[in-house]
Amino acid sequence: MAFQGFGEHAVDFYDGLVADNSRAYWEDNKHIYLSDVRDPMRELLAELESEFGEFGEPKIFRPYRDVRFSKEKHPYKKHCGGVIEQGRGGGAYYVQISSDGLLAGGGAFHLEADQLARYRVTVDDDRRGPELERILAVLRKSGWEIHGDQLKTKPRGYAADHPRIDLLRHRSLYATRQWAPDNALHERDALDRVRKAWRALRPFNEWAADHVGTSDRD
Repeated sequence: MAFQGFGEHAVDFYDGLVADNSRAYWEDNKHIYLSDVRDPMRELLAELESEFGEFGEPKIFRPYRDVRFSKEKHPYKKHCGGVIEQGRGGGAYYVQISSDGLLAGGGAFHLEADQLARYRVTVDDDRRGPELERILAVLRKSGWEIHGDQLKTKPRGYAADHPRIDLLRHRSLYATRQWAPDNALHERDALDRVRKAWRALRPFNEWAADHVGTSDRD
């Protein structure tokens, strides 16, 4: 079935989950999650797979949190995320719905040690490093936010005055763009937003795939 938008109660469902992240709330409202959130997310990813499927098969993340090693014990995620990726870190096309609306993102969300080593070697390179700078500058100029975990100091083996020291400090690097809840979320316009956003991310993801790649641990 073609994507027609997220259900009319999708945002309300997450508003309620933020206020009451309990098993009782989940069980009482699970039917809304399935019909208004999960099923439309499946349809959205299925349509996008034809253009972005070379990066991998679509996946919807489980709604349940792993609380074993977390201080926060709320059992359910406050968003629904979907992704098309080759392997964590080597570029990704991500989409998310929550009480904050619709979010698109991509890049290297997590880097294993071997990926981080390749990333830093490439950023240090005077040809491939500036290429990443240009890609990120274009994204910023068009409204994207750049995120990632960073070291507080310079990484070992690199000078503090390196021209790309800020990028070298990154242990993950990704871009996001968000739209607040509106009528488009419940229409095919949401698909158009995500498709356009993912097209803008393609140079970033291709850079990550070419120069970081999947982890040897995968």
